Amino acid sequence: MKKLVVLSGAGISAESGIATFRDSDGLWEGHDVMEVASPEGWRNNPELVLDFYNQRRKAALEVEPNEAHTGIADLEKHFDVTVITQNIDDLHERAGSSNVIHLHGKLFESRSTADPSLIYTMEGWELKMGDLCEKGSQLRPNIVWFGEMVPMIEVAARIAAQSDIFVVVGTSLVVYPAASLIDYVDTDVPKYLIDPKVPPVSGYYNLTPIEEKATVGVAKLYEYLGV
Repeated sequence: MKKLVVLSGAGISAESGIATFRDSDGLWEGHDVMEVASPEGWRNNPELVLDFYNQRRKAALEVEPNEAHTGIADLEKHFDVTVITQNIDDLHERAGSSNVIHLHGKLFESRSTADPSLIYTMEGWELKMGDLCEKGSQLRPNIVWFGEMVPMIEVAARIAAQSDIFVVVGTSLVVYPAASLIDYVDTDVPKYLIDPKVPPVSGYYNLTPIEEKATVGVAKLYEYLGV
């Protein structure tokens, strides 16, 4: 069974109603991203950061996976599929994808501020000041913030290098290091870029742009793949 790797970004979740961060204005839901998505922001105002992600969890619980999510999950009937996502929501998993790597962390997990290896699955949407890890340290969202290392990037790069088919959906390929993953894909491997505005890419062989939103583009991908 061929190995199909999907790199997904904010565009796929946007169609379900998940708010996206856009570099153009530097704001995320009205907040300067450095206030709510950086170690400095956490040190300066942890209550604001906790509340921000509490609201993101509430919003995520109110939406459903869309046809792009379910279409990607259904590809497992035909391929060995791994999803590498830049998104922190759980919509891929809820759609049925069984092998998902989250580059930027998981919205419904918390982790210790004293020991990053202590990670906890959250029950419900709220994380509060005074919620502590087993070592007595405050819990924070298990999110990779600006300025922090991306611990799963090496794993993702190895998987991209093993792909027989590589699909990019809903991402502009400007956020690094995730955008570099396509560089690990072998030259001869078919590559598909799905986005309403396919980013200008050059120097890639065997690349097919599908200039559509995620839900329409994934349906067209099925035609290209012959399934």
